[in-house]
Amino acid sequence: MTPPGGSPSVSSSEPATGGPYRVMLVEDSAVIRGFIGRALEADPGVIIVASVADGQMAVDAIQRAAPDVVVLDIEMPVMDGLTALPKLLAASPRSNVIMASTLTKRNADISLRALSAGAADYIAKPSSAGDLAGADDFKVELLRKVKALAAAARGRDGAAPARDAGPASPAARPAGVTTLYPGARITTRPMPAVFNPRVIAVGSSTGGPQALMEVLAHLRGVRQPVLVTQHMPATFTTILAEHITRQAGLPTVEGADGMPLQAGRCHLAPGGFHMTIEAGAPQPVIRLNEGPLINYVRPAVDPMMESIVEVYRSGILSVILTGMGKDGLDGCRATADAGGVVIAQDEASSVVWGMPGAVATDGIANAILPLRKIGPTLRDLAIRTAA
Repeated sequence: MTPPGGSPSVSSSEPATGGPYRVMLVEDSAVIRGFIGRALEADPGVIIVASVADGQMAVDAIQRAAPDVVVLDIEMPVMDGLTALPKLLAASPRSNVIMASTLTKRNADISLRALSAGAADYIAKPSSAGDLAGADDFKVELLRKVKALAAAARGRDGAAPARDAGPASPAARPAGVTTLYPGARITTRPMPAVFNPRVIAVGSSTGGPQALMEVLAHLRGVRQPVLVTQHMPATFTTILAEHITRQAGLPTVEGADGMPLQAGRCHLAPGGFHMTIEAGAPQPVIRLNEGPLINYVRPAVDPMMESIVEVYRSGILSVILTGMGKDGLDGCRATADAGGVVIAQDEASSVVWGMPGAVATDGIANAILPLRKIGPTLRDLAIRTAA
């Protein structure tokens, strides 16, 4: 680890194809840096290969360190995280970057800009040494993200995935793409001959903000209400709603308890709350709750999608985008059982093929599509059948 004011600690070697996942820490606070390093190395599957105090040090060290994952602070002296990000990705394209920031509106905005610039994920870190004692949830979340993204980086060794290469199938998986479902037999259900979607529901996690911008830009002007659950903390969801409205052009608001669903508007689950739907007059309304974490997260996709089934039955168009874990699987099963349509992002275009992979390998998807085809497909289904 880097002592305060000292030289960076760097372990030099070629990218490993086996053994512990390799992590570089970039954080100006020696206390926070040491805390994160100890938390990660408590797992025998993770090793810290470089620990540095600013972005310039990271750029200088990354090729020697060859990390699978970089945990990158935003606010640092000499070179901040947003400035360092493109330089790090250029020097080590195989590495995945997790932006680490405190929960402020400014840092949330910078984190989302960093995701657009190529960062794979983000995490809200403890803001001070005094917050470390109660940071068990942070340690669990960080370790899950590091290991999922490190596995994806290992999958890219030797051959970059062909993004948007087409529907996922065991025979079509490009070399170098890591799968959480090796050897799985993938089948799809036929599209219904007649389908009248009354609501569009989207779930996403790791890599989701970038994917959402791509998909939701195609839904401007649709007549159905759109509901989105993205695994993200409070403050971040506020900024994400603003980014979707501005960049994708789809009017987006954070859901509020009692808010009626509005046609042509995107309703985003607020950080820290599960968002569900219940029947109302004249429109269904949003309900929020702070119930237990589901699939390790709150908001979770499953309660949103399961509640939609109770209101809209067969008129549901459910979509699962990139993300780790299996949140959304139960909700998509409920959609399929009710006669709705389920679409999953394919493996080649996913940052992590966890959530969409769970749906795809369960056999409940009507289509498994590359990211660039999901938005146009949703629009075609929504506009054609709503006419």
